[in-house]
Formats: sequence, C-alpha cells, structure tokens
Amino acid sequence: MDNLFENIKDSLVFNKFSLDELVCVEYTCGVVDEEVGIYTQSDYLIYVLSGKKTWRTIENEWLMEAGQTLFVKKGAAIVKQFFDDDFCMFGFFLPDDIIREALKDVIHNIPINNQINIHQFTATKLLPKDYINDFIKSMYPYFKDKKEPPEAILRLKLKELLINILYNCENDLLISYLQSVTVNPVPSLTHIMETNFSYNLKLEEFAKLCHRSLSTFKRDFFNHYNTTPGKWLLNKRLEYAASLILKKSLNITQITFESGFEDVSHFSRVFKSKYGVTPSSFSKRITS
Repeated sequence: MDNLFENIKDSLVFNKFSLDELVCVEYTCGVVDEEVGIYTQSDYLIYVLSGKKTWRTIENEWLMEAGQTLFVKKGAAIVKQFFDDDFCMFGFFLPDDIIREALKDVIHNIPINNQINIHQFTATKLLPKDYINDFIKSMYPYFKDKKEPPEAILRLKLKELLINILYNCENDLLISYLQSVTVNPVPSLTHIMETNFSYNLKLEEFAKLCHRSLSTFKRDFFNHYNTTPGKWLLNKRLEYAASLILKKSLNITQITFESGFEDVSHFSRVFKSKYGVTPSSFSKRITS
C-alpha cells in the first residue's frame, strides 16, 4: 500500500506547505489505477474541489464529491477513482500533537455520548457548515499565491477548525476519538489493529500507524493480545475472509484482496489449514 502522507510530503509536484508533520496540500490526482490502497500515520481532512472518489475502510464507504468534507482517522483505506472529471482536493494532515494543542483546553467541556464502539471509527463525512466553508475560503489565498502562511496563523486557523468540529460535529464517535487523541500520549494500539488488520500492511507499517518503534509495537501488542502480531493478523484475516465468503457477494480473488492476503494461492493454503476445506468449499460445508 502507498503511504499517502509521505508521498505528498516528499513530492515536488503538489502545491503544499508544511509545519513539521503538519502538511496542507492542493492535491490533483494523477493516479491511473481505478483502485489504490493508501495509508497514513496521521489523521487527515479532505475538502473536494472537483471530481469524485470513494474512500472505503473496514467500517464503511464514502462517496466524496465537490464541496464535501471527509475526516479520516490514521490508518488504511481503499480509494476508488472516477475518470469523468479531474479530481482535485485540499488535504490537511493533522498530526496528534496539533490536535492535542488545539483541543487540550476545551475537550473536557464536551459531553461524550458514545465511547463503546470508538474502536470502530475510521472516518466520517462532515456536514456542510459555515465554519468549514469559512476555513476553506481563508486557505485559498495561500494555495493560490503559493505563499506559506506564518506558523502562528496556521496554528490558529487549525485550532479554530478543530474546535468547531468538536462543537458542531454530530458524529459521537469522532468526538470520542478526538478526546482519545487529546488525552493519550500515543494512539490506541487496539483501535489501530481492529480497523486495519484486513489491509496488506507490513509490521513496520502497523508500528508506524501506532506511533511506536517496531520493538515497542511488538512488546505492547503481546502484552495486550498475548500472542504475536503475525499470528493474530493471520487468524483475524482468515476469520474475516470466512465471513466474506458466507456473504457470497465476492469471488475468491476479491476476498483475497479484501482480507489482506498477497495472493490467492497463499490465501487458499492457509485457509484450508485453518478450516479443513478450500475457500470455495467453505460455504457448502457450513450450509450442509
């Protein structure tokens, strides 16, 4: 999978400005594949200027069109392209320290109504409201003139945006998630793993998503799950693949991809080792 954040940060093509790990970009898509897997180690917000794309996570799928805004949690997604019109967006990659700085003084004033399923949160489309439109309009001159805003102004603009999201967003899971980012020094390992296990990411990439070194990631993982990341991922992906097979809406190649396996032969081999039958025979055995 492609690291969208690092690709944009290192690129000389896009019109962008940055502050440490904060990156603001005017992104015009040049990808020719219909679907592409991406991941980022920071949360990000996109505002679509033209064209359309879909962002699909293990939780849901969002069709994004001009004038719409999506907040995406750090992690992986499958992005589907449409080629009717050129896709262009403003993207704002928001590192945890920016979120903490913006919300630390107000987060405890917000009632949190839904924390039970916070680990399921991956993204949400924000309703079109004046505070979003005003923020986007205020950023246009910097992108148009390619003049980087002073650090103090950029921090104030993003603080205002995040506080407005906190007070105006109707998604309780997003509010709960922002609270968790604000009060915790590192991302929740379980939240990251439970929403990204079905993507073909390396252990080093999972560690990056969790903001840990590889050795710390493995240690924390074992302390929580009492097994290794490799064994847990294999079992979790196989269970997920089995659930997809029973839905009978995807072929084996699609299920292989959706479950995070590299190729059909490897998937079929490990699936038979766990369930005693091939993937194609699995649903017949269950229903017989």
